[in-house]
Amino acid sequence: MSGQHLGARVRRLRRLAGLTQEGLAEASDVSVDVIRKLEQQRRGSVSLPTLHALAHGLGVELTSLIGDPPGAPSTGEADSPQMVAVRRAIMPPLFAPPAEPVCPERLTPPLLRARITDGWTLYHDAKFGPLMELLPGIIADARFVASVGSPDERAAGQAALGKALQLGGHLAIRMGKTDLALSSLERAMAAADASSAPLLAPMISNSVAWAYQRQNRLDDAKALAVHAADTVEYGRTGEVEGTRVWGGLLMSAATSHARGGDYGRADELMRTAETAAKRLARLPKPANGKLLSIFSTSSVRVERVRLAVQHERPEEALTLAKGMRLSKDTPPSWRTWLLLDVARAHTDVGDAEGAVKALESLKRQAPTWMRHHTLAVSIVSDLWDGAARPAGLRALAAFLGVDESVGKTGALCPWSCARRDGMLPA
Repeated sequence: MSGQHLGARVRRLRRLAGLTQEGLAEASDVSVDVIRKLEQQRRGSVSLPTLHALAHGLGVELTSLIGDPPGAPSTGEADSPQMVAVRRAIMPPLFAPPAEPVCPERLTPPLLRARITDGWTLYHDAKFGPLMELLPGIIADARFVASVGSPDERAAGQAALGKALQLGGHLAIRMGKTDLALSSLERAMAAADASSAPLLAPMISNSVAWAYQRQNRLDDAKALAVHAADTVEYGRTGEVEGTRVWGGLLMSAATSHARGGDYGRADELMRTAETAAKRLARLPKPANGKLLSIFSTSSVRVERVRLAVQHERPEEALTLAKGMRLSKDTPPSWRTWLLLDVARAHTDVGDAEGAVKALESLKRQAPTWMRHHTLAVSIVSDLWDGAARPAGLRALAAFLGVDESVGKTGALCPWSCARRDGMLPA
């Protein structure tokens, strides 16, 4: 259903479920008028809580409505050879002997952690193709290290295996394969329990909560994030790692509240997280921040902007984004999401010129990512439908393959806040 209008998806899924428009309205607690306008393609977007409600009423995962993440399509066809290799690495053949290590000369925990760090860097740069090539070998090597040596060496190997399998879970989520993701994360949690890394289990719990969000299991996601946060000690001088993990879990809980329609509670949690992040900024940097949860004043503010846009509060989003300076450790994917959110907010308040400036900046920073992102197409399509067409819009439309006829389809993007994510980008 790639490129299909949200209304067409809703109509198709409603009919598969054997529901009338009135029946779906009752099951989802969404008005018949909204459903009717969507299906008639007189409305191109709805808020994120409404999308979750529709998914619940239809009995489907959220991804069935919003489509798959950019650059990682899941068409329902057989997995690519690269994805088969990732699946095989996460779930080795049953009753088969252990695989031989891929890089025996590099099987020390420090070198393995460096390779895992490189894998996470590829992930946050949205370079999923190269990551799929590397990840099977990393997981296989981590399994080998976790099974040999002294008890301390095996515990260190289990920690590396847990991070490798957590990365596999994140990649699977980005590929729209949440069941595989949960399988990888379950194995990651088992490795964490056998490791000597006390913060690994809460970090993996955060990843599981994200997978639950993608499956519209918002109560499960909230409960897990809160429970995991309660297990983390944070806030004392020097406990930078614990504060980052705790803050990431707090943001995850806030996102689940927001997706469930409770923006007030989400905003309260985000403000608490932002206060903790400001304290964190005064502490020394962790030894290897790329293997920890993403948590800083920048990440909290980026997520606050995102939630405001998702809840149709564009003025608030623009106020939050004004004058924002992103820290050097902010992943490129977060920077691109922020520009997209800012462009959406400008569009929603009728500031076409501001939207075009944000999109032009996005094009300079991540042209390939932008070209494959349905939300970028949606924004430019909406701008085509507007009364004003500022300088630069025509070039953006040509770059994305949008013209006047496309602009009047009601936008290809399923909703004004199509996400990773998201995720919460993780």
